[in-house]
Amino acid sequence: MQRKILGLLVLLLAGCVLLAGCTGTTPAPNTTTTSSVNQSDLKDSYIIGIDNAYKPFSYQEKDGSFNGFDIESSKWIANKLGFKVEHQAVAWDGMIPALQAKKIDMVYSGMTILEERKAQVAFSKPYLKINQSVAVRDDSTLTFDDIMAGKAVIGTQRGTSGEAEVQKLIDAGKMPASNLKTFDNFPLAIQALVNKQVDATVYDKPSTIEAIAGQPVKIIGDIDTNEQYGIAIRKEDTVLLDAMNRGLDLLMADPYWDELKAKYNLTET
Repeated sequence: MQRKILGLLVLLLAGCVLLAGCTGTTPAPNTTTTSSVNQSDLKDSYIIGIDNAYKPFSYQEKDGSFNGFDIESSKWIANKLGFKVEHQAVAWDGMIPALQAKKIDMVYSGMTILEERKAQVAFSKPYLKINQSVAVRDDSTLTFDDIMAGKAVIGTQRGTSGEAEVQKLIDAGKMPASNLKTFDNFPLAIQALVNKQVDATVYDKPSTIEAIAGQPVKIIGDIDTNEQYGIAIRKEDTVLLDAMNRGLDLLMADPYWDELKAKYNLTET
């Protein structure tokens, strides 16, 4: 009888040890939230490539600081998502190479979403739509139809969708390639127009309006390209792409978005 009782006590003690062992190896609950994981995936700061002569989107002030619609937009998003941004001026035709070489982390400077660019980089959701404008000197007798027929020497900024539109005239056999003149930035193209080095310019409408202010130049028509601006990011940087898309959603749902558009005369965009 005593042996049976002793055996029963041994079995009960062994069971308690086993139960204690199971309880001790139970993992602690995961207390990390999804938002903190997403935040930790982002870097503390990012470098944004911009065109520094591209009013009203991105331009450099006399004191060296940067200003413009895209500058303020990017700062708002960065502040909302909890990281810092540094803006760096890059030659426009070298913008995507600089992104691919990791000299900058994104291009947020009125870059049109084009198929040839999508082959090289990823784009955020569109945030603005624009068209191209054709400008001539005030004393010019050229018409919009003349320009579209290739009957002019046309200036624009190198590497832009404006250049692509003029290239279409060349490809269609409407004008010789020598009639296309490209410049490092659009203000230089307008200066060439004023100096009668070119007969007309083709460029983004908002920036054309800014560039011709106070100049003897007028817009004679728009090319309905219905372009869409997006933020360019390296294809492998999916975390940053998702973050900027989320940031754009937040920005465009905030009253600040309409305030910015009004400030930079983009309310019709």
